[in-house]
Amino acid sequence: MGREYDDLDEEGQVEVLREVALAAAGHFGLTVDRLEVLLHGYNTTFRVDTTDTRTIALRVNTNSKSTPGQIRGQQAWQHALATQSDVRVPDPLRALNGDWFATAHSAALGRLAHATASSWLAGDDIATEVDVDQAHALGVAMATLHEHAEGWALPPNADLPTFDTPLFGDADRLTSYEGFDEEAKATVTTAMDRCTAAMERVCAGQRLIPLHADLHGGNLKWNGGRLSIFDFDDAGLSVPAVDLAISTFYLADRHGPTEAALREGYAQRRPLPALDRADFESVVASRQLLLANDILVSSTHAMRQQAADYAMTTIARLEGWLRTGVFTRLSAS
Repeated sequence: MGREYDDLDEEGQVEVLREVALAAAGHFGLTVDRLEVLLHGYNTTFRVDTTDTRTIALRVNTNSKSTPGQIRGQQAWQHALATQSDVRVPDPLRALNGDWFATAHSAALGRLAHATASSWLAGDDIATEVDVDQAHALGVAMATLHEHAEGWALPPNADLPTFDTPLFGDADRLTSYEGFDEEAKATVTTAMDRCTAAMERVCAGQRLIPLHADLHGGNLKWNGGRLSIFDFDDAGLSVPAVDLAISTFYLADRHGPTEAALREGYAQRRPLPALDRADFESVVASRQLLLANDILVSSTHAMRQQAADYAMTTIARLEGWLRTGVFTRLSAS
């Protein structure tokens, strides 16, 4: 990422990415009438209203580590779900060259940027905490995704990353973070060791299938009492328990009605993954390590501003988990 871009405020970064989005829209054959930023976060999503009255979601992969092959895998699975399952997901568009993404150069970014486009999903973003009804619907939808994934094969020239470690294969930047004192570094090391061992046990000898791997309120819509799922940029190969643990991470009432509803919804469609509870809590805690590790290298202005505070929140949450055996985002209080 170019230093010029990194040093911009949020408005400046969005303007840089707006130019990328406009260029990418042309590669998808879209004639733009109106372009509106929806979210400038890990990646950056725009609403595109076209001159032929369509509404399209166009995402610029701002911080994404996905390779072209992985984008093809993500989009191909999403298209298969849109056309072969009863889970509501946006249907991806192909670019004019037939690929699942478009590429545009940005001098400010200092690199080529990939972008994807898909049909528009109706409904409101859940965004914050899911309620009991939404959690139940998410459990059913998650089980349906897993059921479909078990019978689906990646097409040629497509792949997905393997998620069998806490950091999903990323370099460990957290353990050596300069903002931690020795006690905090020891907490991270202990947590990383425990989570790594748990992930090894959970994945050992198991068939790895495509997972969404980011099923939380920010990637869910609710419309007329029905759930929709979007943003497959974090999809990868792992075991079903990892998806369940990731969604559980975002629940405020651990071992309360919402977590019970999530599990009941899943079990309505297929058996819950059989897993030692301590290992499951370790996989839940792995999500904290991954998020903290990612934010340390984010180029997005708001995330760069939050990184130091989030690192300390991470320590408090990990200490709570190591002390009690249960991970919750409320452990810091």
